[in-house]
Amino acid sequence: MPPAELTEAHLAQLRALQSRAFELVPFPLFPGYVGVKKCGCAALLEPLPEGRLRLYAPPAYLLDGNLAVRVEQGGEEWFVWKSQRVRATEERRAALRRFEEELRVLLASRPAV
Repeated sequence: MPPAELTEAHLAQLRALQSRAFELVPFPLFPGYVGVKKCGCAALLEPLPEGRLRLYAPPAYLLDGNLAVRVEQGGEEWFVWKSQRVRATEERRAALRRFEEELRVLLASRPAV
């Protein structure tokens, strides 16, 4: 996907996220999306033509700065990126839930442009 042109409405949403301690981060594998992170979690946001941002995919736990996937192996849950993995502890899963909930609420609100 080619990089999207960000409008003033997109930028207003991004400023609102930054005011709540979300950091903008690039994810080179996803050049057409805006990456945001907070508290060890991250998400890819898709700029929509009408000036909104939406989640492109479910948020992920960050492992070495990369979006990890949650998998089950040997009866346990893990966050995995390539050959790296960490246990998907209740604390990490709770952080991911809080991140997603806060992000969804902020994306649903429409900041002033």
